[in-house]
Order: sequence, then C-alpha cells, then structure tokens
Amino acid sequence: MLVEQLLASAERHPERILVRDPTRELSAADLVRLADVFRRQIVKATANPRVGIMLPSTVAFAGTFYGALWAGRTVIPINFLLQPGELLQVVQDAGIDTVLTIRHFEKVVAPLPVKAIFLEDLPLKREMILERIRFRPAPPAVRPDDTAVILYTSGTSGVPKGVCLSFGNLALDAKSCIEAAKLSEDHRFLGILPLFHTFGLTAMLVVPIALGATVSYMPRFSLPGVVSETREQRISIIMAVASMFGALLRLKSATKEDWASVIYTVSGGEPLSDVVYDGFQEKFGKVLLQGYGLTETSPVVSLDLPWSHRRGTVGRPIPGVRVSVRDDNGGVVGTGGTGELWVGGPTVMRGYYNKPKESSEVLTTDGWFKTGDMGVVDTEGYVSITGRKKELIIVGGENVYPREIETVLDAHPAVAQSAVIGEMDASRGEVVVGFVMLKDGASATDIELRDFCRDKLANYKIPRRVIVRADLPTGPTGKLLKRKLKEML
Repeated sequence: MLVEQLLASAERHPERILVRDPTRELSAADLVRLADVFRRQIVKATANPRVGIMLPSTVAFAGTFYGALWAGRTVIPINFLLQPGELLQVVQDAGIDTVLTIRHFEKVVAPLPVKAIFLEDLPLKREMILERIRFRPAPPAVRPDDTAVILYTSGTSGVPKGVCLSFGNLALDAKSCIEAAKLSEDHRFLGILPLFHTFGLTAMLVVPIALGATVSYMPRFSLPGVVSETREQRISIIMAVASMFGALLRLKSATKEDWASVIYTVSGGEPLSDVVYDGFQEKFGKVLLQGYGLTETSPVVSLDLPWSHRRGTVGRPIPGVRVSVRDDNGGVVGTGGTGELWVGGPTVMRGYYNKPKESSEVLTTDGWFKTGDMGVVDTEGYVSITGRKKELIIVGGENVYPREIETVLDAHPAVAQSAVIGEMDASRGEVVVGFVMLKDGASATDIELRDFCRDKLANYKIPRRVIVRADLPTGPTGKLLKRKLKEML
C-alpha cells in the first residue's frame, strides 16, 4: 500500500524532485531506484522480519524506509537522541538484528547487539546505475492490517512501548489528511520534524510521497536554515511543534516576506500558547493552525483549517476518525461536557508490540482507543484539549512519562523517594521538574542528581531542576502528592 504510493507518484511525474536535503535531491524515479537498492541490501543482510533505521531526516531515510517495506520488513525507526540503556531496551524489545545508519552514529550503535549497515560503506552510486537495467520486483502483497512500522514511545512503567501501526493505519491517515486539508502535488513541504517521530513520519514522509509533492528535509533544526529554506524553496506547508514556532518568532532577522509562499503553518505535538499564536500572526501574518494526534492514532486525529478556523481548538476530526468524550466509567458525556477523549476509526493502532496487557488497558473491545487526554467536543464537532488524565509531560513535542524518570532518580543511593511533574515553559511547551526526599543522613544536590540522570536518560527527559527537600507533602500511604507539588512551583 505504501510502496505502491511511491511507485504511483513516480509513474505520474518521474522527473519531479520528490525529496531533497542539504546534500542531494532525487526525482521520484530516482527515489524508487534508491528504495530498490536498499531493498536489495536489506534482503542480503538479514532475514529478520523487522529492521531498524537510525537516520536523521534526509533523503536516505526516505529511501531506506520504502526499501525496507519493499523488502517485506516491518520498519523500526530509532530515536538516536536516546541514551545507550534506552536504545538497548528498544532493540531488545523489537527483536531486531540489523540497523541501517551512518558513521555519525557509529559510537551510538557500537554497544548494541545489532549489525550496523553504514550507508557510507555501500556502493550506492554503482547500484543506482545498475538499477536502470535490473529487473524490479513488485512490492510484496500486504494486507491493510499487516504491521508496517513499530514506533517506540516512553512507557508509563519506564519501559518503552512499541506502537504497531499497520499499512492501513498510515495510508488511511495520510489519505484523510490530504482530503481534509485539500493538499495537492503542487504543495512544497518543509521537513523539520524528526522522521522517527510519528508526526514527522506521517506528515513529512507518507503524505508528500503519496501526493507526489516535494519535501525538503533539514537534518538539524536551524532557525536561519528554516527561514532561508522556506524562502528559497518557496515552501507552502510547515508543520512543527509549538516550541519550534516559538523559537522562530524570536529570530529577529526573520520577516513577513520570508513566509510569503507559506499557505499552512500547522502546530502539533504540544500545547500552543497565546503568546506564540498572537506573536506569529503579528510578526509574520500567518495563523498557526493546531492539530491533534497521538502515536497510537497514526497520528492525526483532528485538524484546524484556514476556512473553518476556530482559535483555541484543535479543529474537527479528519474523515473516517471518530472522537468521543467519556466519563470515568466509559459512559458518553453529553455535548459540551468534559471527559476523556476516546478515538475510533481505521487509524487506531493494532496494539503495543508484545504487550497484550498494556494494549487491553487502552484499546476497548469495540475498537476505541483511550487517549488519556481530557477534552470537550462542541456542537459543531470542534475538539478542545483541556488537560490530561494520564501523567504525561510533553517536552518539545516528545512524550515523557514521569515514572521513567522517577525510576532513575530512585536508583540514586541518596534518594529515599522522588516524584516528577511537568512545568509550563515558553520555549519547550513543558519541562521536567523533579522533587526528591533524601535518605536519613544522605546528601545530594540538584546538579548531582541531574548529572546522575544524564547518563541514563535522553536529554529532553533530564529534569530542568531537581528540588531537594527534607520534607515534602505525602498522602496516607506515604506517596508524594503531585497535586501539592505543583503548588510549590
């Protein structure tokens, strides 16, 4: 289904530039050739049904992604920002033995029990030439429910969970986004989101490839780079997390003229503040539209649109997706009432990989996914997010579960008990704040505890600060009361 979309785009406009990055650009026909080159390399390297990709947002990621699917493999995009222990958990849980990567990440993959295929070591130029005369097999026959991708998210227990997204999940979410936003092959996308993240994977890879539209990838987020790329490539669609838009707003050299070609500026992944919304409209003349989604929903659930914009909402559900507001007992809450948002439809994940218990806790027998987000749906179907039921912190668009960090803090020899909460932050949406009570006679400083976390957690999970107190508010069982801790910030 997904490889066929690439082939169809190449059939329509073989010479159109489909993907580009700072070092290369490929036409649709050339991307097909590159994908087939990687298909051959993967088939030669491993018989494992799953293969890892550890690459920045580049032309190479697009080639390896479609090449792996063409080889009949499930793709495991790996977040290279994770620490060695976290990466090991992902590799072991996914059961992969091969990762396609680049020399830049050689030290990152070296400790992992996998075979690393470094793209620089492959004879890609020669293979691309040979592709012009080789027989090219048809994509493998897949069913809509077959797993295409497993994306790993932080787990509530500190153990990462692999979200199984099927070919149908991704293809239908992309199709519905295209239909809802009236996207066309003439749009030009800016790929500043990491492709190992569900937002980036769907919005910056699957959608533009399905359209046959050009996407310009930026391996690293750079404020001047975003502005110059937008201006020079006449970018029409920019999707990013709110903190990225906030950073762009603070760039003094950026002007309204730099954004003249932009039609859509879509913010997702974290709450959008009024300061960023108002500032972006005032400085650049662009309305920031909000979208809502989760890894488990492929990810887009709803999308605000220019012709039906309603400030403060995340728009209405895209075609085929249902949103229901439920109470604590699973009962339907009336229109305008607040409750947990449940999402239904063909974009809901198959489940968490090898975790039936965790899957059953969030997936109902009749096909609903319990998001853990609290919200309201008004009489016209607009969705508003009001809070969270589950303990989730969103830092720069990345999900962080407090329990994962608490487990690390609790492992420090001086710590008796810890609790982690999120604090609103103008630049990153939220930041992590830790609270710690020490063991009798023990000592530890904020800096020491954060350094202890640094060796075990990705940078975005490390607490911005750790508040060390001899006495913190606890409940009847001695557990730290997070609602009271929030009052201390």
